[in-house]
Amino acid sequence: MEVKPENINNAQEEIIESFEILAGDRESTVFYIMELGQQLQHLDDKFKTDENIIKGCQSKVWLTAWNEGEYVHYAADSNTDITKGLISLLIRVLSGRKADEIIDADLYFIQKIGMSGIIGSQRSNGLLAMIKQMKLYALAFKTKLAK
Repeated sequence: MEVKPENINNAQEEIIESFEILAGDRESTVFYIMELGQQLQHLDDKFKTDENIIKGCQSKVWLTAWNEGEYVHYAADSNTDITKGLISLLIRVLSGRKADEIIDADLYFIQKIGMSGIIGSQRSNGLLAMIKQMKLYALAFKTKLAK
């Protein structure tokens, strides 16, 4: 069983450390991101619906979320390896956290690992759309729990 870092910033620091080994080599970084996507847990086809597609992504990305008490969990898939890798990084950082942590998260790891130099503007927009959707799910669960 994988041990989850105690908070979002610790999870981000682990990702930054793993990318530092690649020393900014673009080809190795892209390959590593794709490899991370291959390790993403399989998303059941029943969740690959139009309502679970993230709008604003160049590729198809399906994202679903559920809560267990005050903790929000995510599962996702994509039709491209690099996008699958990107969403896997976000899941690694955000899944299994309290809604407030997710909503307030400053996802600085994206800039620290030089993601803007690795992915184009279309994928950057898609990455922002993924983050926005994950935060919206967290807000929805927070609102639901407050009732």
